[in-house]
Amino acid sequence: MRYENPFYMIEDAGAADLISNGRLQLGISRGSPEQVIDGWRYFGYEPPEGGTDADLGRRRAEVFLELLKGEGFARPNPQPMFPNPPGMLRLEPHSIGLRDRIWWGSASNATAVWAAQLGVNLQSSTLKADESGEPFHVQQARQIRAFRKAWTEAGHTREPRVSVSRSIFALMDDRDRMYFGHDRSSDQIGFIDNMRAVFGRSYADEPDILIEELKGDEAIAEADTLLLTVPNTLGVEYNVHVIESILTHVAPALGWR
Repeated sequence: MRYENPFYMIEDAGAADLISNGRLQLGISRGSPEQVIDGWRYFGYEPPEGGTDADLGRRRAEVFLELLKGEGFARPNPQPMFPNPPGMLRLEPHSIGLRDRIWWGSASNATAVWAAQLGVNLQSSTLKADESGEPFHVQQARQIRAFRKAWTEAGHTREPRVSVSRSIFALMDDRDRMYFGHDRSSDQIGFIDNMRAVFGRSYADEPDILIEELKGDEAIAEADTLLLTVPNTLGVEYNVHVIESILTHVAPALGWR
């Protein structure tokens, strides 16, 4: 969000949601770490005094969410080219209900709580700040619980949604084994944007073993939505095979719909 114009984004998001008949699920975040020094200079934006580009992204997200309410805020031109409705004007097109389908991509417990207070859904990927030294899925589950607790305390009336992302591959044939049979990985620790981060493992094994491993993933159990990351460089046909293998041989045993 740090380089997005919230006003333009409202117009684009509203149009996309109306065109899709209210099916847009829009994920936003502060943005990935800078590839260049002071990248904001090249886009004409500057972090708030004493703040960071992450602060800039969150501030723009707050403006975006406020505008999504569809409340009038701008005085109409008394001599417009086209007639205006009475009262203050809002951004158009306005899509009712889109505000409830915004997701914030969070990498820390603190930003998950912030998202809950704002009343947006939580999207937690395969990376988060290493805040306790515990396995990734344990820390992510704690992040989700902190989000839900903050949501309840904020007094929101609707039920929030939470998604987590995983790389999961059921080894069904020799092609699967060639691509992923060696990928019995574990969590990895690294540093990104001066933050110690834990990267979640990939799951790749025979379906029966995969099922047992996934049963032990605390964050998947806490979430209501699972996003699968797929190897798009291997083509559409292979990705269909990857997804169908999980839907057919793994999902039923875990109660996934």
